[in-house]
Amino acid sequence: MTDFADLRALFVNTSLKRKETASHTRLLLNASAGIMEKNGVSVEHLHLAARDVPPGIYPDMTEHGWAKDEWPSLWEKVTAADILIIGTPLWLGEESSICRILIERLYAMSGELNDRGQSIYYGKVGGCVITGNEDGIKHTAMTIAFALNHLGYTIPPQADCGWIGEAGPGPSYGDEQDDGRRVGFDNDFTQRNTTIMSWNCLHLARMLKDAGGIPNDGNDRNAWKAGERFGFENPSVEI
Repeated sequence: MTDFADLRALFVNTSLKRKETASHTRLLLNASAGIMEKNGVSVEHLHLAARDVPPGIYPDMTEHGWAKDEWPSLWEKVTAADILIIGTPLWLGEESSICRILIERLYAMSGELNDRGQSIYYGKVGGCVITGNEDGIKHTAMTIAFALNHLGYTIPPQADCGWIGEAGPGPSYGDEQDDGRRVGFDNDFTQRNTTIMSWNCLHLARMLKDAGGIPNDGNDRNAWKAGERFGFENPSVEI
């Protein structure tokens, strides 16, 4: 078995619920986190609605009119994690407003570079967990995965999972039914995709860490700023 004991994973729940214990999304996040913990990964959960993190695209929003901003202290958790899993509920087929705030704040730090001149997110792995009613899992997964990838995270194959109920109002993931069963717990598709997503994140994080990250040939921003063009030439204008 592969040793994952030196890896760290951060699970960020962007539920709209203020109380962490009331979140259906957290239940499915727990399933993924459980797989990683069983394999020795150090797992931490962050319930963003319980923290004072305002919207914005700057590292510290207290410098831009907000009275309080916990993001600078939470940023340490992001940089320490080899794996970032974002969990969100669906509302009108989209990720939560808090999920958008998280993406904005991650974007705010995209100017930070590692010691190779790359985005600070290079060498880190991203995935997502989505719950709700009606459709939106794949659409929202595309939004989150693109955002993470654009910032510098590496996205493994099938890096998303989720559960949705029947169309229209109804029970959410983990709600207890009349017969005592939990909604969604017996859904093979959700179980399979959650498992595959978790393991793919583990494997890719292991590969990147063992390789020392991504080579900086061609992506060193400091070298680019100094004039290096890594072979780029403007194309001929002959058409």
